[in-house]
Amino acid sequence: MAKKVLVVEDNDLNRKLFCDLLRAHDYVAEPVADGREALAAAQAQSPDLIIMDIQMPHVSGLDLIDALKKDDALKAIPIMAVTAYAAKGDEERIRAAGAESYVSKPISVMKFVEEVRNLI
Repeated sequence: MAKKVLVVEDNDLNRKLFCDLLRAHDYVAEPVADGREALAAAQAQSPDLIIMDIQMPHVSGLDLIDALKKDDALKAIPIMAVTAYAAKGDEERIRAAGAESYVSKPISVMKFVEEVRNLI
């Protein structure tokens, strides 16, 4: 059975790219465009991995990671954070929030797929 990946990304092009890459490697990609829907989507779908954009309108990816890791039913799901704002200290803050992996945008296709494989 194919592994399910929840893709939380507000940018249409990035969300499509991530989902297309996942599907091309035999994963089931479940897109979420609005971060405010991420927690409910994770609870409803029980994904094997969550790919989380950090900079989104309405809600921070860091806050979502924190909420996911505080939920007993979801805390074991690995999270791969993706962000275009790779400033000094960002990776440490993202990992401290609970993300198991971190990839900066623009993504390297090879690194993206390798990180997904490493996490599930």
